[in-house]
Amino acid sequence: MLDEPQNHHALGRVLMVVPTYNEAENLGWIADRLRRAQPEVDLLVVDDASPDGTGRIADELAAADPHVHVLHREGKGGLGAAYLAGFAWGLGEGYDVIGEMDADGSHQPEQLHRLLSALQDADLVIGSRWVPGGSVVNWPWQREALSRGGNLYVRLLLGIDVRDATAGYRVFRRTTLEKISLDEVRSTGYVFQTDLAARTLRAGLTVAEVPIEFVERVRGDSKMSGQVALESLARVTQWGIRERWQGLRGRR
Repeated sequence: MLDEPQNHHALGRVLMVVPTYNEAENLGWIADRLRRAQPEVDLLVVDDASPDGTGRIADELAAADPHVHVLHREGKGGLGAAYLAGFAWGLGEGYDVIGEMDADGSHQPEQLHRLLSALQDADLVIGSRWVPGGSVVNWPWQREALSRGGNLYVRLLLGIDVRDATAGYRVFRRTTLEKISLDEVRSTGYVFQTDLAARTLRAGLTVAEVPIEFVERVRGDSKMSGQVALESLARVTQWGIRERWQGLRGRR
């Protein structure tokens, strides 16, 4: 059953990377939930010099719990850049599984075992809102339509069979991150998620999706905006056109 926690020792050491910027209201709460739900999973907070004191809270959590670690960055450099920094740290520390999770509670730590269970037979597992059994809570219909439409656009333009390529709740095997040329990734915003899913598939690796319940944040401000969505759309369009052009040239 999806909601029955299982033993994940076979996967090795697991690290969840949580990027933060002004998440002082949420960080302690989400860290406590993760530690309770998965006591053997480590947490790395990657803070982009939050002016609201998030970094200080992260340091306090790390001082009190050896399973919590902190990486301080000099400024707000984008979601993708924060994750790349976290991945590099995790790979350097020898973790076997490295995952992504938001700090605002939208990704429920109590459902992490679903992703870890599926990773037994995959190289990347995505917690998906748009597969059967997945859902969103407290979203207006316009935002759901935008997300569903954006993911359909990604599937059609990039030719990847992933229902929720933009989702940010996911776990990678170490070997996956080592094979997808992270040093070549230039995506710093939310399109980073689509980029890594596409890279994983193009490397001949397996991507699995498991249903999650995505809960809209109740504290703090969302970092998603219309401008961010348009930037992501433009980048995906650029990739799709480039791939089709390369395909046409290859058939000549």
